[in-house]
Formats: sequence, C-alpha cells, structure tokens
Amino acid sequence: MEQQTLQGTVEDIIFQNIETGYTVFTVSESETETTCVGIVPHLHEGEDVEILGHWTVHATYGKQFQVQSYEKKIPTTEEGIERYLASGIIKGIGAKTAKKIVERFGENSFQIIEEQSERLAEIRGITLEKAQKIGALFQEQHELRNVMLFLQGFGVTPTYAMKIYKKYKERTFDIVKNNPYRIADDIFGIGFKMADKMASAAGIPFDSPYRICAGIKFVLNKAVGNGHVFLPMTLLKQQTEELLQLYNIDIEQYCKEMQIDNQIWLEKMEQECHVYLAPFYYAEIAVAKKLLELSQEYEAENSINVEKAIKRVEEETKILLAEQQKQAVIDAMTNGVLIITGGPGTGKTTTINTIIQILKEEDNEVVLAAPTGRAAKRMTEATGMEAQTIHRMLGINFINEDKRKQTFDKNEENPIDADVVIIDESSMIDISLMYSFLRAVSAGTRLVLVGDVDQLPSVGAGNVLKDLITCQKLPVVILNQIFRQAQESAIIMNAHRINQGEKLILNEKEKDFFFVKRAYSEDIVKTIVELTIKRLPNFLNCDSMKDIQVLTPVRKSPIGVYHLNEILQQALNPPDENKKEKVFRNIIFREGDKVMQIKNNYNIVWKVYNDWGKVIDEGVGVFNGDEGTITNIDEVNETLEVTFEEDKRVEYDFTQLEELELAYAITIHKSQGSEYPVVIIPVHNGPPMLMTRNLLYTAVTRAKQLVVLVGLEDKISAMVANNREINRYSSLAYRLESLYDFMKW
Repeated sequence: MEQQTLQGTVEDIIFQNIETGYTVFTVSESETETTCVGIVPHLHEGEDVEILGHWTVHATYGKQFQVQSYEKKIPTTEEGIERYLASGIIKGIGAKTAKKIVERFGENSFQIIEEQSERLAEIRGITLEKAQKIGALFQEQHELRNVMLFLQGFGVTPTYAMKIYKKYKERTFDIVKNNPYRIADDIFGIGFKMADKMASAAGIPFDSPYRICAGIKFVLNKAVGNGHVFLPMTLLKQQTEELLQLYNIDIEQYCKEMQIDNQIWLEKMEQECHVYLAPFYYAEIAVAKKLLELSQEYEAENSINVEKAIKRVEEETKILLAEQQKQAVIDAMTNGVLIITGGPGTGKTTTINTIIQILKEEDNEVVLAAPTGRAAKRMTEATGMEAQTIHRMLGINFINEDKRKQTFDKNEENPIDADVVIIDESSMIDISLMYSFLRAVSAGTRLVLVGDVDQLPSVGAGNVLKDLITCQKLPVVILNQIFRQAQESAIIMNAHRINQGEKLILNEKEKDFFFVKRAYSEDIVKTIVELTIKRLPNFLNCDSMKDIQVLTPVRKSPIGVYHLNEILQQALNPPDENKKEKVFRNIIFREGDKVMQIKNNYNIVWKVYNDWGKVIDEGVGVFNGDEGTITNIDEVNETLEVTFEEDKRVEYDFTQLEELELAYAITIHKSQGSEYPVVIIPVHNGPPMLMTRNLLYTAVTRAKQLVVLVGLEDKISAMVANNREINRYSSLAYRLESLYDFMKW
C-alpha cells in the first residue's frame, strides 16, 4: 500500500477509546474533510496534525485514511490557540476561559501555561490552585506528545507507544535510551526483537550486557513456548549466539550473573548444566515435593473394606469391573495420590464413577476438575457431578497488566475444600498449572489424576503426566483392556492400532471410520469442503458448523489451518450484506464465524444473559483452545462479541483480535481435551517430526461418532510407523526420584 502524508486540523472526534487510544476523527485540509482511523491517543478538536498512512475502503463507512504514525502540531495563531484550549484538551478550560486566556496572553498563551502557570490567576475566575492544576495537566499532555513522537522515531507503532507511555510515563526517555530490553520484560506483546530494534536505533552497543542478558531470556522463553522447562547450556549458548550474532561471549558467565538476580537458575547435572527461567525451576521442585508429601503422608484404608464397597457398587449399577479397574478403585481409596492412564474404551469413566460413588457413601467431599471447559463439560456429563476447569476451581484473583502472570484465590492459606480431588485429561496440565493447583491442595487431601499418556503433551511447558508415570515413585494403574462394547467402534479399535503401530482397518461397512483417497492437496481441500457442506450432513443428519471439525497437522500448507479456514469460511459463512466484517491483519472476521481463543486471557470479562437481556452470571477468563461464534461486530465502538459455550459472551476490543483465530479448521494440538461428533483429518505430505503416531492418535480420539481421513494411505501408514516422540527438556521425573529417597527418611 502506498504511504501518503496528510496535514490539517482535527475538525471532529467521531469516536475515541480512552484506554487504547483508538480514534475515529476527521481532518480538514484546504476545504477537504477526510475521515481518519487509528491509534491517536488524547486527540482533540482544533489540533493541527501531520499524519503518515494509507487509504482503505471500509465496507460500511467507505474511504478512510488509516493512521500509521502521526505528529501533533501546536497551533501558533491566536485563533488556533483559542480553539485548541476550548476543545477540552485541558480539564478546567472551557470556551469562555480559553477566550480569556488568549485575550490576556495572546500567542504566548502556551508558554505561560507551561512555564508560568501561576500567572493564569491574573484572570478573573481562575484561582492559584486551579492555575497550577491547569499547568500540570498541560505539562502531562506535552509529555505524552513528546513520548509518542520519541517512540515513533524508533519505529514503535502508536499502539505499543501508548502501552509504553502508560507504564513508564516520564521515565520512558531514560529507559529507551539506556535499556529498552527492559520493556520486553515489563510489557506484554513487546518482545526481544522489537526491543532490539529500539536499542539499535538508540545506539546501544551490539555487545551490551543488557542485550546479551535479554537474548538469553528470549531464548529460554521461546523454549518454554515450545514445551521445555529448561535448556542444556550448550543448546542455550548455540541459540543465543545465533540470535545475537555474537560468537565470542561467555554465555555461562552472564547466566551466573543473572542467577544472582534470581532471573534464571543453573543446575549442574552429571554431563551438562541445565538452565531454567527461575519460576520453572521452583515450580518443578515444589510439584515433586508436594506430590510425594501427599502420597507418603496419607494413612491407607483397609483394602478389604474397599473390595466390599466395590461389590456393593457393582450390584447397584449392574456393571462388573475388570481386574484393572478394581485395582484402580482400591488404589484410589488406599493412596494419597493415584495416576490412572488408559486409552479410549478402557473403562476410565466407569472407574471414576465407581470411585466417586464409594467416596460419597463415606461422606467424602469430592471435587472434579479438568484443564479445559470442554473437558470439564464432558466430565460433568459422564459423572453426573459438576466439574469445573482447574482455573475456575482455583479462582482467578488478581491479574496485573502483564497477562502472562496470574494469581489465584486458592493457595496454601486458602486451600480447596475437598477430601478428594479428581482431575481428568491430566496430560494437558503443564508444570505451571500443576504448581498453582498443588499449592491449593492441603495435607490429607487425596488426589486422583486421570488421563491418556499417549496423547500429545500439554501446550505449556513440561511433560507432567508422563513424568509422574515414568518416575515409578507414585502409584499408577494402566487400563489397557478394551471392553466388548468399545470393540464395536472402529474409532476406538483403530486408535489402539495406531498406538501399537499396527495397520489400520479402513472403510468397514456400518462402521465409524472412513478413508477417502485423494492424491493432490487441491483435491483434498475440495473433498473436505464437499464432506463438510453436503455429504456428511446428509449422511449423519448433522450440522456443518456445530458438529463437524477439521483437524490438520500443519498450519502453513495447502491443507494447513490458514488455507483451509479461508476456503471453509467462504463455503460455510460467505459474505452477506447483513453480516458485518472486520479485517484484522490477514484475517476476515465475519458475524457467524467459528473462532478459537489462542492464548490465555485471565482478566477478560464474560457475561451470561437471560432472554430479557439481564445478566444472570458473569466472571473473568477465556482460555487457550476455547471455541465460540462471532455474534456481533460493533463498528462504532470498535468491538467484536464472541459467544462461547454455556452462552458466555465476551466483548473484544479490536486491538485484542490477535487473541482469536478462525476455527473451521484447527491444528490437532489445539484440539486437545476437546471432543467433536465428526472429525475430518487431511493426511498428506508434512515434516516427519510433526507427522507422528501420537499426533494421529490424538486426532482420531477427538471424534465421538465418525472419523474421515482424506489423503494418501501410504502417508497414514507412515504416521502410524513414525513413533518419534516430541523431546521435551523436563526434570520432574528426576526430581521425584531423587526426593523420594530423601523424604523416606
């Protein structure tokens, strides 16, 4: 888009969001009035501006000038000064007072207000106190203007410039000039690379200690984003050197200095030094210690009594438990901590229900939870008891401006009120969430963790469930017997074949697992659209939007998330004059679209309304993987409303749309913890490190009624044969092993 410059006077403020600075306004230039939109904080009518931007065409409002950067020009004529002061830019000065000030001080009015504000008291009706207050407010406006111009000089967009100013105010100049890397730590959304650009523009040396330390933290944070709890020193050194393009620096020495400041932690192992961001080191130790305490300090119940209780439940429910299930129930009643793992159809739900029934008969307070809203809903349906998300069970308490950090109501001083806590889908719990959860579990409370260890690991850092099982220091029951009823499902049987590395049985008559052969990616996409729109809805009498989910292994390819969403949106929710749209970056959001939250937002407000529009429930928090539908786009107030499960409505400011993605197709990783009636999976070319057995296993086990694979059979076979596991640097199993022997004494 061709950039142009626009100069003129602000005629009218149509809309302004005080919090974000987003403004819709008109500028007059040579008798021409132009509508402009963008981040221009504290803009007022009468101000002279010079704007750099480009022309856009809005579907409803027509031609607009999109602001990329701007500069406010202080008016110099008496007429301009009076209009500027009368605009309301300074609280306490209205039209009459502005006129008096200009009449008294003329073209020197601004200088008087800024440098000799007490002289305003010379004007009748202005006290000395009011004069000083007007001077302070003018100074603050002047400061903001200077900061915005200063940051724009470093290539910082107005959106982020506003965030920086709100954080640092007058200290912004010193921080940017001396250590802009601090901004990456303090302000969510500003990363190392943006700070590095600012540092370069500010003339900060390439080998500045600030830059090196920031680079080390960036590499460690990126590793956490990829699921690692720590990095080996050799790998950290290599990645930091590549990032910084500096090869003659002592990374280990800088790490030691950062450890003194408690930013990171170094731990010498037999062959290698492990480097952690400090919170993750402390979290691993705390998790291991708490789990062993809960396990070792519990006084076991008599197993004979448990066996009698099992028989009683079997008689009541007319369901006979297998030996593995009975063992799981006995272990749950006689241990402080138990891990139950098993694939689909192995009786996890029946086992949990038996445990719950016996616990209730003994008047135990039982609390159920799961990592996601969908998983909690499924647990509620399966048990007949209310299950909550772990976040809601813990109660989000206070969130600071950095959404990467959250605290909870429940902790050591205010623990969860329960005798037993049962968590489902435990493979999705990362080390940070497990740490927060265990802080809220008091001594004597029993813990049952249920999950499928063969699923993909958590999105967040760690490999918690697998580490708890492999350490062999906590009681574990593995359910692997597939029950007769489950054997009728080709989904379940093929899932187990995938897990065992066996050839799949495809296209059995009257079964729920099908394969459609397509050799080329464009044909795969075409077939997916046909299946979604016509063939499957007709075959199953299901809803294309609500019941069918496309799960793909990749993001960027003809069968990846981005391309499939574009095609499926056009097919399922095409443009309509009655549906409003918002273009954000390269995504068109349209009313009626399926969308997914792609990052945790702990402080966004949700509300539930009754039929009369009255709020009947409200809370905070929308989490990574939550799916919903766009129900309203408000172009005037610059908001987009999404309705999530349980009719929770969330209003997003347009500046928050980076938290949403279209969800007609989602990655298999994002589907963890969810279930869908029908799942369509494209299978074609992809990187071997991604096209793995457990990725396919996870995708297949998301379906309740039907799985359709579309692509090449040899690629399916290759995925089944590829038992490569995602290597995650985690030391939780080691900590459990080493602490176990120590704590026994």
